[in-house]
Amino acid sequence: MTQRDKNTGSRERILAAAAAMFAEDVGARLSVRAVAARAGVSTGSLRFHFPTQLALQEAVLARIYGHLFPDDPIHDRSLPARDRLVNCLRQVLAPAGVGKQAREAWTKAYQTYIASDPTEEVRAAYLALEREGGRRIKHWLTVLADEGVAPKEDHARRVRFLLTVLDGLSIERALPAEDSILRSETETLYTAVDCVLRGT
Repeated sequence: MTQRDKNTGSRERILAAAAAMFAEDVGARLSVRAVAARAGVSTGSLRFHFPTQLALQEAVLARIYGHLFPDDPIHDRSLPARDRLVNCLRQVLAPAGVGKQAREAWTKAYQTYIASDPTEEVRAAYLALEREGGRRIKHWLTVLADEGVAPKEDHARRVRFLLTVLDGLSIERALPAEDSILRSETETLYTAVDCVLRGT
């Protein structure tokens, strides 16, 4: 086995260990020692691959998102741009579920991030989640801008708007509803996407 193979193997073990810890507790502190111990590597090896906790968190979140959403519908040019972007946003909402599953997810999020003053580790974990979500939306908007179907200017305002819409829709999934969640959610997503693609 070459040194490169060993480095790749230890990096993968680190990411797997950190992802498992994160799955067990989204507010978990991914400390260098705890992750290294779980991965069976030295702290020096972990620092070689991930010099900071932020680098580790972001790599783990990118891995989790990649696993949850392996097929990126933004590249499916058989569909109009607005349909592709709506499909991408639906992927983000899907893991939250609806009804009881959504209530359980929001209860856990509330307990982790809102119920008490967040520690620095909890705050960092939440901000890393938010950054990764924003990064994915920015990627989708950049793809569409490169195709000439979305504005080319800085996407920060549009990313924030779409993240806010997704937050609202995920909360709505947990609340009692008179009408079909799917129908009202679809209308909201298309309204948001139309605003973003028009550049308003």
